[in-house]
Amino acid sequence: MKNLILASSSPRRKELLENLQLNFAVSSSDVDESFDPELTPGEIVMELSSRKAKAVSKQYPDSFVIGADTVVVLGEAVLGKPKDKIEAFSMLQNLSGKKHSVFTGVSIISSETEKNFYVKTDVVFWELSDEEIDAYIDTGEPFDKAGAYGIQGFGSTLVKEINGDYFSVVGLPVSKTVRELRNAGLNFK
Repeated sequence: MKNLILASSSPRRKELLENLQLNFAVSSSDVDESFDPELTPGEIVMELSSRKAKAVSKQYPDSFVIGADTVVVLGEAVLGKPKDKIEAFSMLQNLSGKKHSVFTGVSIISSETEKNFYVKTDVVFWELSDEEIDAYIDTGEPFDKAGAYGIQGFGSTLVKEINGDYFSVVGLPVSKTVRELRNAGLNFK
């Protein structure tokens, strides 16, 4: 049976797979995460997840490798991870009281197959005061997350409504990923 490798250093993605009681290893990739601004959000996350999975699959050619990438989209703006407090504040202020979309792309690569897909989930934030935004930034949570928030942590207090796959917003659409792994031939519970 082939091994399963998660091509991500995200503790959230690792935890989601651990919750499924899957045997897997983690091997993060250090790929260029720049993208063509002409791509759609779905194309962006599939391109980046594929890039990550392909880089790791070179080290583990006899395994199933999962790569994933998440972006937050507000209007036409694609929000990645904030560089600093100022950028985090700006992102959160822009998301305040508005609906935005979270796109998570997943790539599953093995020697026999390559499957790329994405899941889009809509999220609505409460109207946030500057004090609420500052308090959230002070938790340190926004800095390694697309759109400067994590729905699974303290950031859950910012979210008024969600329409779609919660786990996709966390960083890995678990149900669809498991189905695609099975379709690709990985045998597990």
